[in-house]
Formats: sequence, structure tokens, C-alpha cells
Amino acid sequence: MKVILLTDVKKVGKKDQVVEVSDGYAVNYLFPRKLAVQVSKKSVEVLESQQQEKRDNEAKLKREAQEIAKALEDIILEFQVKTGREGKLFGAVSSKSIMEELKKVHNIDIDRRKLLDKGPFDLLGYHELKVELYKGVIGKIRIQLIGEDK
Repeated sequence: MKVILLTDVKKVGKKDQVVEVSDGYAVNYLFPRKLAVQVSKKSVEVLESQQQEKRDNEAKLKREAQEIAKALEDIILEFQVKTGREGKLFGAVSSKSIMEELKKVHNIDIDRRKLLDKGPFDLLGYHELKVELYKGVIGKIRIQLIGEDK
């Protein structure tokens, strides 16, 4: 019997996959647990519409990530940091503070776990951080650490 899996089933297949299973396995195990539905004209139409919806959503998310990456090109975040006599920083600028500043000043919200360069950033000057906004879409956040003598 051909069935469409509604969830991943071990040793059978992945979600949304059409697989051939024995009639008894389908009727006694998969259907009662709502792990699969029988292949029919209607179920195939529903599956195709769901897959098209998923592709459209993926394309939309990728477009949004590309727009954010383009917006990040023009942004330089400046941080005033306390320094000692020889220009050494007291502490460092964390990825959390960078993301908070980006949200506060430019209203761009990015999860700090998406940063590819973790830091800490403890040298004066310019730094370029890479952030993965979406699969294959890498944005660059530029920061400048400016020292203020203590």
C-alpha cells in the first residue's frame, strides 16, 4: 500500500515522502497513530500544495535575508570603550552588546547565535563580523571600537 508519511518514521522514511508499506503495517500501526495517510488524488493534491507553500515561504525568507544583508553593508556600529595608558581595553565588546546596539539604533533584529565570528572584540579599530542570515546568505556587520582614556 502506498502512503504519505506525516512525520519521520524510523526505517520507513521522512515526512512528506510517498512510500510503499505492507497493508497490515499501514492499517495497524501508521494510520491509528496518525503517522501516515493513504495515497489518493486528494492527499497528493494536499501534499503538493503544502510543498509549494513551503517553497514559497523559503524563497520569502531568503529574500528578506538578502535585504537585511544589503542594509548591513551601509552600517558601521561605533562603541566607546574605556582604555588604559597603552590603549588596552578594559574588558571587551561582546556579541550580545553588538546585537543589542544593532536592534536599538537600526531596528535590525538578528539572533546573536547566527554570528560566525564570536569574539570577544578587544582591540581598538575596525572589525568585520560575518553573520549567517539564512542558508547561503552571509551578511557583514562592521564595528568600530573607539577608545576613551580613563
